[in-house]
Amino acid sequence: MKVSYQQFNLPFKYPFTISKGTKTHQPTLIVALKHFGVKGYGEAPAINYYNITVEKMIEDLERKKQFVEKFSFTDPERYWHYLHHLYPANNFLVCALDMAGWDLYGKLKRKQLHELWNLDISKAPLTDYTIGIDTIEKMVEKIKEKPWPIYKIKVGFENDIETVAELRKHTNAIFRVDANAAWTLEQALNKIPQLKALGVEFVEQPLAKDDWQGMKILFKESALPVIADESCVIEADVEKCVNHFHGINIKLTKCSGITPARRMITKARELGLKVMVGCMNETAVGTAAIAQLAPLLDYVDMDGTLLLSENMGEGINFDNGSILYNSLPGLGLQDISL
Repeated sequence: MKVSYQQFNLPFKYPFTISKGTKTHQPTLIVALKHFGVKGYGEAPAINYYNITVEKMIEDLERKKQFVEKFSFTDPERYWHYLHHLYPANNFLVCALDMAGWDLYGKLKRKQLHELWNLDISKAPLTDYTIGIDTIEKMVEKIKEKPWPIYKIKVGFENDIETVAELRKHTNAIFRVDANAAWTLEQALNKIPQLKALGVEFVEQPLAKDDWQGMKILFKESALPVIADESCVIEADVEKCVNHFHGINIKLTKCSGITPARRMITKARELGLKVMVGCMNETAVGTAAIAQLAPLLDYVDMDGTLLLSENMGEGINFDNGSILYNSLPGLGLQDISL
């Protein structure tokens, strides 16, 4: 097996702002695993506040590249365990390689992953479209430019409730809000009833990721469901969310790939939690991976390709929020030149 890779720094259509800051480009690493003449692709975007850069992923990959390549590949789950022990401190890189392993496996079996897992794609939820923090005028403009059935609105700034109220005047679409851990408990208790009156479906990560005491109170008193994101990164975090959140948002890059994400979904179901998989502004590669899991989910946020003005690869498309699956095997991707 041979591994190749390329880094990209792809521009957003609009500067992308959340409560943690603004970025104009999304750095990402795309890898390819070649085995018996077949290539499988994977991706891991870099996220500043997790302190994993593309350069760090490449450095780690190069340092143990010979071990990545020497694995006798037959099963992507076994490969993930091998990679997890090889790179215990770099979930992002493990995610990219795990994703590539699954794509390769599906191509060797000549089926998309959802087919191998016997999933019904008609049960896949609609994806939302994210409206990043901006002036009210610009946020309204984004909604008008992209009519969509579900919007995820970034909040966690001064006058965020007034902004959501103004956006509501321009669409009857479902609203979800994501505070990215920016509120205090007092703010959340004040704002959430107002958001419910504005037709918001749920609130994502209202409090700081380690404010478990605050979330225990909010879980009991919130007028809307609360979904964990920053508080639920890896498998061990799922059980912690019980009686603190109504559901979890899994990110493939953070949890280290498709393999652990499937286990997290199963565990969350056992514990009675709602399940969402979210994106970290991936290209078509990471987006196609999320699509394979979509029939297992209550909610999905896979709009990375819609937010970027440049993309890598072609795969899954959308029709007014609905995922359009193609007939290509693996992740459903066209070949990429790496």
